[in-house]
Amino acid sequence: MTAGVIGQPIAHSLSPLMMSRWIDAAGLDAIYTPYVATPHMFAPVVMALYRAGLKGLNVTLPHKTEALTLANRISDAADKIGAANLLTFVDGEIHADNTDAVGFISSLRIAGVDPKGKSVLVLGAGGASRAVTYGLKDAGARELAIANRSLGKAREIAREIAPDTEVVGWDNRNGLLDQVDIVVNATSLGLKGQIPLEMEWGQARDSLVAIDTVYTPLETQFLADARNRDLTGIDGLGMLIEQGKPSFEAFFGVAAPQGADIRSLLETKLGEAK
Repeated sequence: MTAGVIGQPIAHSLSPLMMSRWIDAAGLDAIYTPYVATPHMFAPVVMALYRAGLKGLNVTLPHKTEALTLANRISDAADKIGAANLLTFVDGEIHADNTDAVGFISSLRIAGVDPKGKSVLVLGAGGASRAVTYGLKDAGARELAIANRSLGKAREIAREIAPDTEVVGWDNRNGLLDQVDIVVNATSLGLKGQIPLEMEWGQARDSLVAIDTVYTPLETQFLADARNRDLTGIDGLGMLIEQGKPSFEAFFGVAAPQGADIRSLLETKLGEAK
């Protein structure tokens, strides 16, 4: 059995390391391979791998939107989010799904945070924000707000995914910190090489939980500042791991082994990359 991950660039992807550990732990005769494809070569490469008999592909940037155009069937999550990070090749068809939303919610619950009934501020209105907002809405969050520089993009998410979502300007994001239970950084701010995301955590209620979808570095300034204020902080590595579990099962027909210490493995890899 063969599956893989496709993107550009792809050398930085942690998915092959994660999936290979699960394959070994499950005792499977399988491999998981990275594939690089430029935007104009994405469709031809996917179709060639499909014809070669792969079980499927995880899809990463910049191909998540185009992946939908290749599918015969599209899940509700992928349709609403507008992107697919999982293509499976089943009975002569290509099925598209998005596991980012379920991975995000699963990572929160594992960390002891249940978004049901909570008030949440999501920062950003890109692809990660769409997945996070879909997951929060599906998980029963009581109130949602999106802060973004482009109000039009934020309103688009509200209209297509969570109609009751409040939309606020980026410069007004701190004004909600005393009203929400959870704040999610769904931007690339704080990512290695990007400028940090700064928040006025002094305005936050003591029980607020700060969540970053970024995992390189694991300790972003967004999280460090929140923790310095004695707030709970959750990094983005859990979301990466949890979104991979349904992909593994879709490819190989068995659940990802619980005994494999994936987090330690990936933390070590990230430490080596510093």
